[in-house]
Amino acid sequence: MVTLAKGGAYLINGTELVWDGPEAQEALYAKTGKHIPKEEAQKNTIAYGILEAHNTSGNMDRLKIKFDKLTSHDITFVGIIQTARASGLTKFPIPYVLTNCHNSLCAVGGTINEDDHMFGLSCAKKYGGVYVPPHQAVIHQYAREMLATGGGMILGSDSHTRYGALGTMAVGEGGPELVKQLLCQTYDINRPEVVCVYLTGAPQKGVGPQDVALAIIGAVFQNGYVKNKVMEFVGPGVASLSADFRIGIDVMTTETTCLSSIWQTDGEIADFYEIHGRSGDYKELRPGEAAYYDGVIRVDLSTVKPMIAMPFHPSNTYSIEELNENLEDILADVEKRAAVSLDNAVPYSLRDKVRDGQFYVDQGIIAGCAGGGFENICAAADILRGQNIGNDSFTLSVYPASMPVYMELIRNGCAAALLETGAVIKTAFCGPCFGAGDTPANNAFSIRHSTRNFPNREGSKLQSGQISSVALMDARSIAATAANRGRLTPATDFDGPIGRYRYHFDANIYQNRVFDSKGIADPSVPIQLGPNIKDWPAMCALPENLILRVVSEIHDPVTTTDELIPSGETSSYRSNPLGLAEFTLSRKDPAYVGRAKEIQKAQQAVMEDRCPAEEVEGLKEVMDVIHSRYPDVKRKNLGFGSTIFAVKPGDGSAREQAASCQKVLGGWANIAREYATKRYRSNLINWGMLPFLIGEGELPFHNLDYLFFPGIRSALENKASAITGYVVKDGGLKAFSVTVGDLTDEERQIILKGCLINYNRVDG
Repeated sequence: MVTLAKGGAYLINGTELVWDGPEAQEALYAKTGKHIPKEEAQKNTIAYGILEAHNTSGNMDRLKIKFDKLTSHDITFVGIIQTARASGLTKFPIPYVLTNCHNSLCAVGGTINEDDHMFGLSCAKKYGGVYVPPHQAVIHQYAREMLATGGGMILGSDSHTRYGALGTMAVGEGGPELVKQLLCQTYDINRPEVVCVYLTGAPQKGVGPQDVALAIIGAVFQNGYVKNKVMEFVGPGVASLSADFRIGIDVMTTETTCLSSIWQTDGEIADFYEIHGRSGDYKELRPGEAAYYDGVIRVDLSTVKPMIAMPFHPSNTYSIEELNENLEDILADVEKRAAVSLDNAVPYSLRDKVRDGQFYVDQGIIAGCAGGGFENICAAADILRGQNIGNDSFTLSVYPASMPVYMELIRNGCAAALLETGAVIKTAFCGPCFGAGDTPANNAFSIRHSTRNFPNREGSKLQSGQISSVALMDARSIAATAANRGRLTPATDFDGPIGRYRYHFDANIYQNRVFDSKGIADPSVPIQLGPNIKDWPAMCALPENLILRVVSEIHDPVTTTDELIPSGETSSYRSNPLGLAEFTLSRKDPAYVGRAKEIQKAQQAVMEDRCPAEEVEGLKEVMDVIHSRYPDVKRKNLGFGSTIFAVKPGDGSAREQAASCQKVLGGWANIAREYATKRYRSNLINWGMLPFLIGEGELPFHNLDYLFFPGIRSALENKASAITGYVVKDGGLKAFSVTVGDLTDEERQIILKGCLINYNRVDG
C-alpha cells in the first residue's frame, strides 16, 4: 500500500525511478544519454524551481523567501495585525486575506468573537486587505477557489495551509512569520530536502482522499521520514485522481510534519482553474528530465483500503477492515495509549462501543478544509440516498467548505438527499476540527472527515471528568456507517453507484459579500476595537544571566499545541494575550499557570528595582548558592523566568499562542529532546524564548527545580555550540549542557531583543 525507500532516487521523465547508488549514473546515462550530477538533478524538482523563484538571498542553501500572498483566520489575524501595528505597519504590502471561519459562533463569549470580526473588516479597509465574512468559506477553501496560482507561494497562519495540488507551495506558520512578511522581511530557512511521493494505480470505488492521506501519515509520522521536508507528488497515478481528490490528500500532509507540498499539474487542474474563472492562474508543473529526490514514498492507490485513525492522533491508523477483524486487540491498544495521553485523569474505555461483535459509533461529521469539499459530500449523498440515520443517538452533520460549494449541492440535489436521511447541513465552519462545534457527549465516539483527533480537542475537560473520542475517516465510509445507524462500515461494502458530478462555481456569492480593497489602503479608516482586544504586554531583552524555574515536566512521547494551549472555548480569548494565558497547559498541567506567575514575581521585582529574593519563597537560598560561585551576578545583570520540559513539544496547530502564552507568563525557554515541528520552534524564537535541546539520558533536573544559566546572553551572541546550565539544589550547582540548534543571525537577534516586536521597534 505505502512503502518508504531507504535512500534517495532519480525520477526520469516523471515516470521511472532510478535508485541512488554506485551504479546510478550509469543507469541515468543509459536512459537519458547524459551524465547528470546529483547537484544538478536536485534543481530539477518542482519544489526547487518554485523556491528559487521566491528566494531573495542569492544562496539556495540559505533561503530568504518572500511569499506572494498571506492568509489568516479569526483566531490569528488580530494578534498578527496587533504585532505588526506595534512595529510600524502602514499598509499590507502583498495581498492578505482575513477569513472568519474559526470564531464564527458569535454567541460564544458574548460579543467577543464579533468584535474580532469587525476588527478584521476595519483593518482590511485601513491596510488594503480582503475580508471574508463568517460562514462564507473556511480559510483553505477560499484560498483554493480565489488565491492559489501555479508556481506561487502562500504563507498562512493556519497549519493546514496546503495548496500543492493546485501548483502552489503553501506553508502554515505561526503569526510572527506573517508579521515579518507584512514588514517586508523574509522567511528564512535552510533549503529543505524534497521527498518524492510516487503514485501508481487508481483508487477502488469507495476509497476517498482521506483514506490515502491516512495511509501515508501512518507510514511516515512516527519515523519522521518527511519532517520539515517538501512532499512532491508525481507519478502515473496522479492522473487517476480528480482535483478534489488531490486536494483532500494534500491538505492532510500537514499531519506528516512536512514543511510543504507540491504536485505535478495537468488538465484536471487546468479545468479547476477554468471552472473558477481563473484560467490564467494555471501553470503546468512537472519535474525535469532527471530530478533527484532525497527520499521516495511509493503509494499504490489500487491497494489502499478505507482507513480509520483511532484516538488520539492521525497517525494511529488501521484499515477499517483490520479494526473490525481485531476489535479487542486494537481497542486494548488504544486504551493503553489513552492512559498516557490522558495521564489516567479519567476512566477511558471503548469496549462499550462493541455490540454483538460490531463496533458502533455515536456521531459522524463531514467538515472543513479536508472533508467539506464538493466531491466528498456528493459521494456521501449517493451512499446515503434512500437511507436514513435512524432516530436513536447517532447523528450526522455536514459542513460544506464554502457557500459556492453549498449552493451547488442545493442545485444538484445532493443537499436534499442528505437532509432526507436525517443529517443536518450547516454553514462553512472549522469548529468541528478543534472542538468548537458538534462536541460529542461524554464517552461518545465521533468519526470525522476533518484534520485532527488529538486528545482534549473535542470539548473534553479532563479536570471535570469529561472525555470524548474522535477518529478520522473518509466521508464515504462515514456515510456507509451512517446508513447502518452507526455500525462502523467501510464504504467499499457499498455496492450502489457513486457518481461524478460536474461542479459549477458561482462567483456572485463572493462578489456580493466579500470585501476586497483591491490592495488600496485607506489610512483614514479607524480600527474597530473591542474590550477583549488587548495589546501585547511589554517584554524585556534577554539578560546576561538567567535563573529559570521548571514549572512543568511532560514525558509524553509528543505534546501537541492543543495541550500547550487548549482550543475550543479558549479561542474567544485569542485576541487577549493575558486572558488567554490563564488557560496555558490547563488540561495537561493545571498547576502550570500558578507556578509560572510565582517566579514571574521575581522578574517584576527586577524591573521595578526591588529585591527579587523577597518576592518568592525559597529564592533567597537559591541566590546564596549562586553567589557563592558567581559573586558578580547582581540584580542589574540577572533575569528570572520559567521553563517547561517536554520530550517532543509542538505537534499540530501553527498557533503562536502555544508559545506566546508561556512568554507573557514569564517563560524564557523550552527544554526538549526535539521539537515536533519547525513552526512551533519558530514560534518560540519569535517570542524571544530559547529553544533549548537536551540530549538523551536521565534528566539532570525535575519539576520545580531552579536552573541557572550564567552568561546566557554572551553565549547566544558568540554562537556557542553548547551552553552550560546548573541545577541549583541541595546547596550546590550541578552542571548540565544544552544547545539551541541552528539559528539564523536574525533569529539570534530576536531572542536577544526579547521578542519579534522588540526586534522591529524603531527605537529597539
